[in-house]
Amino acid sequence: MIFICVRWKIKPEYADQWPELTRTYTEGTRAEPGNLFFEWARSVEDPNEYVLIEGFADDAAEAHVNAPHFKKGQEELPQYVQETPKIRNMQIPGDHWDELGEFAVD
Repeated sequence: MIFICVRWKIKPEYADQWPELTRTYTEGTRAEPGNLFFEWARSVEDPNEYVLIEGFADDAAEAHVNAPHFKKGQEELPQYVQETPKIRNMQIPGDHWDELGEFAVD
């Protein structure tokens, strides 16, 4: 699986609107055949920061970055961010989330 984590610093005046501003991008990505998950979370420490966690099948990267909603996002979303988003991208085995054994629930 291709595992991606992106930190987005949003301009304060757009932070509350970010989920709506990214709706087309989010829904389009989630509908891609190779998408495993695509989830936004807002930082509890910085209300202007969102973290995006993405998972794709190993062969899905090219289709994702060439998709119309991705291209549209490249054109439209930068106007709402304070700085270039920070990314970690890696290939890991499997296509799922593992259980956190240290916090197992009986």
